[in-house]
Amino acid sequence: MKSILQTFHTDESGAITVDWVTLSAAVVALMFLIMSTIGGAAEGHATWLQTTMANMM
Repeated sequence: MKSILQTFHTDESGAITVDWVTLSAAVVALMFLIMSTIGGAAEGHATWLQTTMANMM
């Protein structure tokens, strides 16, 4: 039983998965932060563009 626990303790096969999940969560959180910061301005520009293009027709 001791050897099984020691093998489990030293096994690092899933460590890279934890790293990637953490990195992915950080990227998603950063994107939410960026979109909440510039979202209103982007929506305003999109509305302006829509109005401008509608007036051209």
